[in-house]
Amino acid sequence: MATRLTVIRLCPGVSRGLLRPQIAEVRVTPVRVKVDMARAAVAADKADAQPADVPADVPEVKSRFDIRHDYGEQVRQFPIVSLNFDDALEAYKSKTTREILRALLVFKLCSFDIIVRNNTQLMKLGRRVLGRRLFKNCMKATFYGHFVAGEDQESIKPLIKRMEKFGVGSILDYSVEEDLSRDEAVSAEMDSCVSSAEPDQSEIHSEKFKAHEEFGDRREDVVSARTYFYEDEHKCDENVKIFLNCIKAAGYSSTDGFAAIKLTALGRPQLLLQLSDVLSTTRQFFEVLTTAEEKLPWVKRKLTKEVFQNRLEELGVPMSRDESGWWFTWMDQDASGDVDLLEWNQMLKPSHSLRKLFVVPNIETGELEPAMSSITEEEEVQMKNMLQRMNMLAEAAQEHGVRLMVDAEQTYFQPAIARLTVEMMRKFNRTRPVIFNTYQCYLKDAYNNLYADMDLARKEGWHFGCKLVRGAYMEQERKRAEAVGYEDPINPDYEATNRMYHKCLDHMLTRIDKYGDINVMVASHNEDTVKHTVQRMRELNISPADQTVYFGQLLGMCDQVSFPLGQAGYPVFKYVPYGPVEEVLPYLSRRAQENSAILKGAYKERSLLWTELTRRLSHLEFAHNPDKVQQ
Repeated sequence: MATRLTVIRLCPGVSRGLLRPQIAEVRVTPVRVKVDMARAAVAADKADAQPADVPADVPEVKSRFDIRHDYGEQVRQFPIVSLNFDDALEAYKSKTTREILRALLVFKLCSFDIIVRNNTQLMKLGRRVLGRRLFKNCMKATFYGHFVAGEDQESIKPLIKRMEKFGVGSILDYSVEEDLSRDEAVSAEMDSCVSSAEPDQSEIHSEKFKAHEEFGDRREDVVSARTYFYEDEHKCDENVKIFLNCIKAAGYSSTDGFAAIKLTALGRPQLLLQLSDVLSTTRQFFEVLTTAEEKLPWVKRKLTKEVFQNRLEELGVPMSRDESGWWFTWMDQDASGDVDLLEWNQMLKPSHSLRKLFVVPNIETGELEPAMSSITEEEEVQMKNMLQRMNMLAEAAQEHGVRLMVDAEQTYFQPAIARLTVEMMRKFNRTRPVIFNTYQCYLKDAYNNLYADMDLARKEGWHFGCKLVRGAYMEQERKRAEAVGYEDPINPDYEATNRMYHKCLDHMLTRIDKYGDINVMVASHNEDTVKHTVQRMRELNISPADQTVYFGQLLGMCDQVSFPLGQAGYPVFKYVPYGPVEEVLPYLSRRAQENSAILKGAYKERSLLWTELTRRLSHLEFAHNPDKVQQ
């Protein structure tokens, strides 16, 4: 059945939004086209470049297998591929038959509860019984070979190149983790989350942002996320070196790669707790002041000077009208006569001054003072080091043409992580999206947080980069909220999380269609979510060639989605973990548990693997070589 396809020709220096009136339509069989990121630059110096006010020529459509997008001299062609994700041939033609057999074995093993529950002990036992070399070979033939790309940057290159051939990019992740006991993890967490200036944590306003020994091991009840524990500043510097190597490898191995980092690997978590507390308290104060607009979400509320002063008096804040007027004027940056959440949040202005890393105005003196008063000089240095490490990684990503994704973490760290990431986006996303923040849609505030950050980007004129996930810490977050005594931050059920995910996604796609300066990574294994995204892109005429919407899945999982998407021209990426066999065992343990949970409810991937294996046997294609497949 034919479908509507909008074709536009990008003129040098002209944005997609400006070109919207100059479009032409043609009826073709559904095909998706993907072009190199440098497509616009190819035509930049063409003397006969068509002016923006002249309608573009419609590219010639030779057949249902050939639709062209013309960007100067850069032309790419792509075949028709089903996006129903039920075509075993398209899903696994990038795999050897040996790899299909290995996948079937791994998925079968993951379906046995007794193996999954005791996988860590079984791997340790196997290492003792088999010896180092034989154990290593066994792991490469099973779990390690399926979920991990290789031991070092050199050994992963063949896999990366092969995936690229089939339209799938890479997000490199060095997946070595410390194998700490629970007691060691709790001890490390408590030592690093309590300030020596306030050992009783009395400066923290909320119990949520205090360290609790019961939840000191942040790995508990977490399957799909990696955990870092603070040791010292030297260890953080070592983590930076690892991340830098990932960024460089991503830059060398592909033209449009990603790398992922976690801020808890870059500094003392106590500083994230304290900053999160300050940010949360500041936002709560804004909500209290705007209760007259309680029917509106807090991201859309505004304060006038009169309401601001009256509310302060009602709340008994000891401040004169002159003082409150000065404060309001200081916050009203655009002199509009009202203050919204974006302006309110600027009460906390980051500064690279050692004594004023985050500051608020003092009404009496008119000076900016530290928001986190109970920080020792050593801890101030540690905060500065964390910011410098973030800056170093962002600069490296920018230099090597790599996009840097900052992973989300627990809600008691996340306000600080999100704020620091936004500050990096402000600096590095001026001309293109380099830094991507992560939004967890199982959180009740996910949409509001996303909305506020996108509005800030639009207001200040920088590119907004987002990775959209459902979330990795649900069970742990629920237990902690109940035990410590604060409101559960998680949506009530999976259906509510799905609705939140699609609400956030639809809003972003609408903004992409309107402005074009937003980039989103749809990080999901949910086929319905991927299909929904593709459908909305079609409805909004967002072409895969625009490189504004990406898809992401884990290596070794959901290949029936990733590879058909890639071959259909959509930008799709796999999280590609790598590292020495024995040092990635904690990562492999999580993957086994995650697959167990998935396979209990869905057997589609295993069924498709059997279908492809049967087809190869019946067609005598057992020696299938992906390198010889014609694309």
